[in-house]
Amino acid sequence: MAAWWSGGLVDAHTHPVWAGDRVHEFAMKLAGASYMDVHRAGGGIHFTVEHTQAANASDLLASLRGRLDRMLRAGTTLVECKSGYGLELQTELKMLRVIEEARKSLDVNISATYCGAHAVPRGKTVAEATDDILQVQLPRLKEEMSAGTLRVDNIDVFCERGVFDLDATRSILQAGKDLGLKINFHGDELHPMNSAQLGAELGALAISHLEEVTDEGIAAMATAQTAAVLLPTTAYILRLPQPRARDMIDAGVIVALGSDFNPNAYCCSMPIVMHLACVNMRMSMPEALAAATINAAYALGRSHTHGSLEVGKHGDLVLLNAPRWEHLIYQVGGHQEVIRYVIIKGNVVYDNDRTVGL
Repeated sequence: MAAWWSGGLVDAHTHPVWAGDRVHEFAMKLAGASYMDVHRAGGGIHFTVEHTQAANASDLLASLRGRLDRMLRAGTTLVECKSGYGLELQTELKMLRVIEEARKSLDVNISATYCGAHAVPRGKTVAEATDDILQVQLPRLKEEMSAGTLRVDNIDVFCERGVFDLDATRSILQAGKDLGLKINFHGDELHPMNSAQLGAELGALAISHLEEVTDEGIAAMATAQTAAVLLPTTAYILRLPQPRARDMIDAGVIVALGSDFNPNAYCCSMPIVMHLACVNMRMSMPEALAAATINAAYALGRSHTHGSLEVGKHGDLVLLNAPRWEHLIYQVGGHQEVIRYVIIKGNVVYDNDRTVGL
């Protein structure tokens, strides 16, 4: 059996800290309910917020460790982890502290994102939610970061019709940038909001989703060198138009990939994400691999340390039991057999001792 290697995979967009199972919503979606239909019916983000607010930190940490371990076994060595199922100060801090504890105690590398603007809390207006983030949550986050009790890397906002509009998004992202956080936010997913243009204007490091991005938005991102984090799992599960990967690549946009792991899109496997990107977004296998390694690292501001095997970088890689590296993408869900070792900072952190025959 020939052994091939790949750089460690990078998952540039996940929501892995939450309580509450939303498997019942999958049946609703299969019956034709849209994302916003589920949202308005009391499901979606608000369902998860209720359960996450009620959960204790130790339970959230235990579930996060299990999810990150599954990602690691699928070859992910660097993962972006968001808060965002709190929507108020104490639960957002609880989630960020859980992420911080995971960063300290687990092998996988973590990029932490504050996503307090993931939805507008029930009973509040957009203006009230925005004011709470600007006047209460971000000042407290600044205190925690200055004291060294929390390390937060990025700020995220769900810029969408019926959620946070362009003006609110601009205010929150700029405030986060003023704190030293990298702008990395949800945009142009369900409606063309001109989020891409806003992100380019603010110097965003990355924008995720972009199923409804315009030609002007693509051009703006290319000029600003703002990465597009595309999430083929979400488009697949919600039956949305596929992100325009080919148009973005042809225009010179840096295209990255993420699993969007969350209760709505339960996927821990970047090999499956790469497969969907190739089939549904018409990316080549080398393009998908770059999008799940060096480009995803760029989207997290980590391309100087992660995403490729170079002198001075971390030494994260995946060794494969396969005659060609393409088997990692070609075999749908086959990573359990294809991956032999996962290595982080030169140390074997996962040894799959199965006997494999391809």
